[in-house]
Amino acid sequence: MAMSFEIEGTLYKKFDTEKKTETFQAREFVLQIQDGNYPQYIKFQLTQDRCDLVNDYNEGDGMKVHFDLRGREWNDRFFTNLNAWRVEKPQAEAAAPPPAAENGAGDFPSPTDEPPAGDLDDLPF
Repeated sequence: MAMSFEIEGTLYKKFDTEKKTETFQAREFVLQIQDGNYPQYIKFQLTQDRCDLVNDYNEGDGMKVHFDLRGREWNDRFFTNLNAWRVEKPQAEAAAPPPAAENGAGDFPSPTDEPPAGDLDDLPF
């Protein structure tokens, strides 16, 4: 039974895909997580056809990573991998509100805007 987790941070570093064997490839990337006064640097692994998942991300981009914990033993040594299986833009970034208007003008018309046509008969003079 795999344990599934998710975490948000900033893509700090991504590495090239490495062909480990003739039939197995892996790619690592590092996510920077703010944790109190000191950032944490968490290394994830992508495997096989998932190695391309970080292609469209640049270092400094926000990311949400879905991953599983994987562990194995080899020659009486133990290894743990954070096996990423999905990446996406963080929710706040994906649904960000549109930027505010320049110069703080908001929705006010500029001096060059035309008044709406019609309704000129409603003038009190």
